[in-house]
Amino acid sequence: MLVNTPSGGEIPLGQIADISLKTGPGMIRDENGRLSGYVYVDVSGRDIGSYVTDAKKVVAEKVTFPAGYQLVWSGQYESMERVKERLKIVVPITLSIVFLLLYLNTKSTVKTFIILLAVPFSAIGAIWFLYLLNYNMSIAVWVGLIALLGVDAETAVFMLLYLDLAYHDAISKGRMTTWDDLREAIVVGAVKRLRPKVMTVACMLFGLLPIMWSVGSGGDVMKRIAAPMIGGIITSFLMELIIYPPVFAIWKWNFEVKPKLKQQGPKELEPRSVREPVHA
Repeated sequence: MLVNTPSGGEIPLGQIADISLKTGPGMIRDENGRLSGYVYVDVSGRDIGSYVTDAKKVVAEKVTFPAGYQLVWSGQYESMERVKERLKIVVPITLSIVFLLLYLNTKSTVKTFIILLAVPFSAIGAIWFLYLLNYNMSIAVWVGLIALLGVDAETAVFMLLYLDLAYHDAISKGRMTTWDDLREAIVVGAVKRLRPKVMTVACMLFGLLPIMWSVGSGGDVMKRIAAPMIGGIITSFLMELIIYPPVFAIWKWNFEVKPKLKQQGPKELEPRSVREPVHA
């Protein structure tokens, strides 16, 4: 290979340089105007976030970088951190919007908080189902958890609606004078209308379960979105049937029924079985 000289001539490259063959990068990369090299790491069996956290500690203890060098953890971890910062804003906004919509629907702060009890109920099933499937926390899982908030609110509103309708129906018929009357109304609202609640949850499950058998492009992502929703819907539905009626009964008895009965007189607080027999 000939090299041009300032005088216009040509000389072989071997006269002005020592030529040797060495292994180097496939291409020259730069980041922010500085040369950069990449070390690729494949992570399996654990989530990327915890791996990078542990790797940072090991690198900080055992690796010393010369002046002018900088270490940056990039790839999926960088994308995850960027989304995590957005979730810190999106999740509180989502919860606030859900709370506002529920309050506008119920016109009651207590009812709104009772409905929001579905959130921890669903989190139990979502976490356990993710554990059984051996899924790590990822952006897709967080998307599924956020979607689960809306689904839980729907089933919780459905449950509370029946309890409230049964309660006001008993009041309109004059059957709300004792604790037994309140308990009977709650049984009517919770137990005798079990079938429509089961149908509502079953429709959601039948729509989500086929995703767990999906294959091909995008299948893994869709599974991780659907998994927390499936587990959360099941436990939320069961906990709503078990926890909501007692919570509703305690609230109504102590803050609505009992104060009204005290205003009417002490006789109204006596058990109904003492005053008159209960006929079926």
